[in-house]
Amino acid sequence: MQFLLVAYDGTDPDALDRRMKVRPAHLENVAELKRKNKFILGGAILDDDGKMIGSMIVYDFPDRQALDECLKTEPYITGGVWSKIDIRPYRLAHIE
Repeated sequence: MQFLLVAYDGTDPDALDRRMKVRPAHLENVAELKRKNKFILGGAILDDDGKMIGSMIVYDFPDRQALDECLKTEPYITGGVWSKIDIRPYRLAHIE
């Protein structure tokens, strides 16, 4: 089952520094999920000036419980980067 995660970073003055500090661990985590076919696509949400302010990720897990278990070790969560997270069931369109 696919899930869409949209998460916004904190808005405090240290928010971008927190993101950049844990970004290598986040990208390593995403790479591992991709190897396991759990990560479909994703990237940073940017403000009008091109500054990273959040993330969008499409995951593939058997159910929401499995995704929630995985997110317990997501560096942007454990590192206090994301302050608002919305997760919804999702279906990626396959257009040929």
